Amino acid sequence: MHDITIPSEDEQRLLQQLENRHDAEAERMKRYLNMSDLSRTEGSPLKAIIDHVAQIPAFKDFDNVIIPEIVPVDVSFDMFNFAPDHVARSKSDTYYVDDTNILRTHDTVMWYYYINHPEVKEKIKAGQSFGVICYGKVFRKDEIDRHHMNIFHQMGGLFMVPDSEKTLRLDDLKNALVEIAQSIFGVDVKYRFNEDTFPYTDPSLEMEIEKDGQWIEILGGGMPRKTVMSNFGLEGYNGWAFGFGLERLAIISMGLPDIRLLWSEDPRVTKQLQLGQKFVEVSKYPPIIRDISFIVDKSFIPNDYFDLIRDIGGSLVEEVQLLDKYENDEKFGPNRMSYTYRILYRSNDRTLKAEEIDPLQEQVYAQTAEQFQAELR
Repeated sequence: MHDITIPSEDEQRLLQQLENRHDAEAERMKRYLNMSDLSRTEGSPLKAIIDHVAQIPAFKDFDNVIIPEIVPVDVSFDMFNFAPDHVARSKSDTYYVDDTNILRTHDTVMWYYYINHPEVKEKIKAGQSFGVICYGKVFRKDEIDRHHMNIFHQMGGLFMVPDSEKTLRLDDLKNALVEIAQSIFGVDVKYRFNEDTFPYTDPSLEMEIEKDGQWIEILGGGMPRKTVMSNFGLEGYNGWAFGFGLERLAIISMGLPDIRLLWSEDPRVTKQLQLGQKFVEVSKYPPIIRDISFIVDKSFIPNDYFDLIRDIGGSLVEEVQLLDKYENDEKFGPNRMSYTYRILYRSNDRTLKAEEIDPLQEQVYAQTAEQFQAELR
């Protein structure tokens, strides 16, 4: 497999701008960008998934493209046919470095970078087929629970052939996806395909596997829209594409109860992180629970609040639950809303003590009031 690294002067410039900023959003983006890429970390089950897929015969001649983690908004959304009002464009869902650049939200953006690389342009000029995979971190604002993090990892693939050579069918894609599922979950894995919808493929599908008597979605794919490919300057080609979240497959494969375990350095945990090996929970340490109630303007965005809690509590925060939300113009004033959240602090490594958590909770109180102009109750 041939590696192609996409240099980006814009990314370097934007990284320098971030270094010179010290607001809360910039500090958290710098921290997220500096976190390890587990898909390239030896010993990580996410890296093991990459290794399994890379050894599939269908991908042996594919390139591996390494793309920037900071990408333009228009490339990420407009060129990929996202509707103008798509929720992914919202600052409540996506990290904006500035008005026109974001932390990448999906690895499918690699289509643009790969197709416009000089080596690939030569292949296209010569009328050759080409295939590529891409993997790494992506970033999306999200809720806090045991199955979601705002930094996670994706892997995607793209295969294109000239129209004059042949027309690929959905079955060609399905055959490749079956090989992926079997490489990770074993040749006897039960699977099925359902129709799906994506802005940049048509037709589109999702793949499910049966695990412990339940059908679970593991990946999506489809046939790239020619209108989208023409946005990248590619005409006269057809093909298939897929993408999936590495954490999701690892959690399913090992029966992990908590996504944070994938980042653990506890040897009792790391020695168990083997694909296909059922995770046996180390002693379940008790949680410390703290509630917070406040009144804020109705423009309050919960995902931004979850980022604040992540900033303060880090990996000790297992879950944030919304207990109550209501408005009362007479009591709170117009355009004001009351929220009550429950924060569950729990370590995967040790028993937490109140004297360790209480200072963190005091910071949550103080920063809730300061950053969101909240009236604590």
